[in-house]
Amino acid sequence: MAEGWSAAAANSALDALAAAYPWIKLHVGAPGSAGTSNPATETTRKQASWNSASAGSVSNSATLSWPNVAGTEDYTHFSAWSASSAGNFGFSGTVVANAVTAGDTFQATADSLTASVTVAT
Repeated sequence: MAEGWSAAAANSALDALAAAYPWIKLHVGAPGSAGTSNPATETTRKQASWNSASAGSVSNSATLSWPNVAGTEDYTHFSAWSASSAGNFGFSGTVVANAVTAGDTFQATADSLTASVTVAT
């Protein structure tokens, strides 16, 4: 049996975190423990809505759009914040995305932003 959170506790905690930290910042690598490593050139934070967590994982419920992105890069991660600027870092996760070119519109479609915790099995 693997160690980890109970599914109920994991889902409850993720739902609370997603509600408290809805502002999403893009990254080109892991954001690190403070949420500030590997920031994307595109600095605009977008407000996400989230699906209810299930099996220790939570994902965005609607598409987020960044028109006219600032740089040519590949978004791989995101950080979640309590405010549209400044604020507190809450958690990070991965982005299912493709590389973008400066001036493109990047869209994180529903379920393309995910964060999870280890659930005991």
